[in-house]
Amino acid sequence: MTISYNWLQQFIDLPWDAEKIAELLTDLGLEVEGIEEFSSVKGGLKGVVVGHILECEQHSNADRLKVTKVDIGGKKPLQIVCGAPNVAVGQKVPVATIGTTLYDAEDKPWEIKKGKIRGESSEGMICAEDELGIGESHEGIMVLDNDLVPGTPLSKILEVENDTILTIGLTPNRADAMSHWGVARDLKAGLLQKGIAKKLDTPSTSSFKIENRVLKIGVQVEDSTLAPRYCGITISNIKVEPSPAWLQNRLKSIGVAPINNVVDVTNYILHDLGQPLHAFDAAKISGNNVIVKTLPAGTKFTTLDGVERELHEEDLMICDAEKPMCIAGVYGGFDSGVTENTTSIFLESAYFNPVSVRKTAKRHGLSTDSSFRFERGVNPNITDYALRHAVILITQLTGGHVSSDLIDIYLKKIDDHQVVLNFEKTNRIIGEEIPQETIKDILTSLEIKINNFTETGIGMTIPAYRNDVTRDVDVIEEILRVYGYNNINFTQKLNASIAPITPGQDYSVQNKIAQQLTGLGYNEMLNNSLTTPKYSGMSESIKDNFNVEMLNPLSSDLSVMRQSMLFSGLETIAYNANRKNSDLKLFEFGKTYHKFPGGHIENKHLALFITGFKTQGNWALQEVNTNFFFGKGNVSSILERLGINNYSEATTDNDIFSEGIAFKKNKSTIVEFGIVKNKIASELDVDAEVFYADFNWDEVLKLIPLKTLKFQPIPKYPGSQRDFALLLDDSVSFGELRNAAFNTEKKVLKEVTLFDVYKDKNLPEGKKSYALSFTFEDKSKTLTDKRVDKIMEKLKRTFENDFGATLR
Repeated sequence: MTISYNWLQQFIDLPWDAEKIAELLTDLGLEVEGIEEFSSVKGGLKGVVVGHILECEQHSNADRLKVTKVDIGGKKPLQIVCGAPNVAVGQKVPVATIGTTLYDAEDKPWEIKKGKIRGESSEGMICAEDELGIGESHEGIMVLDNDLVPGTPLSKILEVENDTILTIGLTPNRADAMSHWGVARDLKAGLLQKGIAKKLDTPSTSSFKIENRVLKIGVQVEDSTLAPRYCGITISNIKVEPSPAWLQNRLKSIGVAPINNVVDVTNYILHDLGQPLHAFDAAKISGNNVIVKTLPAGTKFTTLDGVERELHEEDLMICDAEKPMCIAGVYGGFDSGVTENTTSIFLESAYFNPVSVRKTAKRHGLSTDSSFRFERGVNPNITDYALRHAVILITQLTGGHVSSDLIDIYLKKIDDHQVVLNFEKTNRIIGEEIPQETIKDILTSLEIKINNFTETGIGMTIPAYRNDVTRDVDVIEEILRVYGYNNINFTQKLNASIAPITPGQDYSVQNKIAQQLTGLGYNEMLNNSLTTPKYSGMSESIKDNFNVEMLNPLSSDLSVMRQSMLFSGLETIAYNANRKNSDLKLFEFGKTYHKFPGGHIENKHLALFITGFKTQGNWALQEVNTNFFFGKGNVSSILERLGINNYSEATTDNDIFSEGIAFKKNKSTIVEFGIVKNKIASELDVDAEVFYADFNWDEVLKLIPLKTLKFQPIPKYPGSQRDFALLLDDSVSFGELRNAAFNTEKKVLKEVTLFDVYKDKNLPEGKKSYALSFTFEDKSKTLTDKRVDKIMEKLKRTFENDFGATLR
């Protein structure tokens, strides 16, 4: 939400500059996330002054150019070459001096520099309206009032407004602060705690009057639950035209584009008081009757953006005698809005049910300034006040007349909340005793009415617009944020309770592996479980009919639950790579979701992603690329840390991998690891090689042995190591050789490693060379060469018989 510093000054006389006010707002819970300067004219016309044309001669080398002498209040006049057809001696004109920055139609800056034009020097620029950004005319230079003094800054003459804009990260519960009035209310309370008493000025509606009753439009509310309060009035004889500069500047400062004097007033009131309004062209209201009701499901309705939508039977609509005109609280209709030909309007101000508006907005994928406020709950007790204030402004700006009584349908008043606060509980929760009078002053400054005040507590009435304050703990929070969290002392004592941990619990195992991965240089990521359905079909395992779809999606890109951890991880890699962060090791614990004929299933996974260089190069080390075996080693180390051994490895048939393996135990696949297919990676704008491991975390947890750790001493007797260089078929894997070795010698063989792979044209076609190292160890005695030789001979025969291997 954006707030204008100047606009706030309409409600409260601020004693500090914008930066200090931003600090106070943040302390009050309205966190200011950014501060920007705003000018009603881009650049603020800095460097643009009034000039007086003393001479104007024809350029010697150009028929369409004139050479002028211009007095700008300096020691001597400037020579400026000008091509405008209307330039003449004696004119007062705007002059952009050397070094001035102007902005083109696309807001791109360009600087005025001294130079030569067709041989004549030019020391500035005489400007047209569009060149200054104060109009659209480019027929000639702008001619100013002849009484102006040369050298006067143009910003003073045109009353350029400079402002400071605060961006507030508003939490969803603070519906009361979604306006300049609401923010000013908080500032008043906060300043009072600083010892600065300020009055809150609200717009007067005393000039509101009904001038005639020639345009009566009836109102019917068929469901007061969905529309508890509905107000309306008509204004006739209006002239729709652009708004005055002050109103346009107010809207522009907070990023709202001006449209016309009627619509601009409704937008102004929305950001001023927090009350959304809607103006209908009265001539387009059939039967002179407004009906607030729901319509049958499937009813077609074209909204202001030109999109035809199908209505839900619970969508509340504003209708006339024949047709729907507006989705209540969300979006206007294409055929009922105010245009330049409108001469009379019906102006609506209402309080709609927040839940109803929220559901309707989500159903249709619409989010507007109005729905944003109605969804959270506007103040039901200013509905008529905001309408009167808007009527006064519209009649002033359009010349219109109020032509009906103000209709106010409010069948059941929305009551204020009654809350009792206990001082002892307040002190206990805050952790410090705040003086009772201070508490009373804070509550009063927040417009909370004190009903009774005793030694033990306070009985109070909370205004209806504070729909987030309904309990005593909510009141305590209000007291604390105004009193100031920073004013609460803290002790050196820290109390904590430690829950017993059972080995094998998910969160304890997860924390242990997360620590291991961060130690290996991984960073944890947390992606949204909602994703786009366009990923369906990119793998045989991800199909449209498996999607768990959202009933009310936030957008089409977040309309289904993810079936795989892969795509959100690739999105993260693409995001980082686009920001020059391409060497990544990432992990994520998360869930996948599937809809099968038998029901919905969700599974937990651990996903690893590796891409880029394994180590960065420097003066002492060269860059090292990540490879398949580095990622596989990380997977194996995780399984080892969890105590999962004796698993098998096999080639995976998962079609997301161009090359991959599956780790299996007890006939279940616990991990799949491999290189993501280039086709899939490139679909998500990833052009690097990505290694991906997917742990079926639910299966992993089942396999973790629940046993205490056992330790054994270092062997007393030395081990022995021998090597083989084998010539093998390309189809033989190291895993097959390793398993065969352990099946051949189970007693003293401790480790088998592959330390070299060799392929060359000098080898027979379809062959490769593997260099294997074998480590032997006997805990009870020293191994003799004779015994090791026998084992090696057995291994040689196994490799020859089972794999057709030969020694090189």
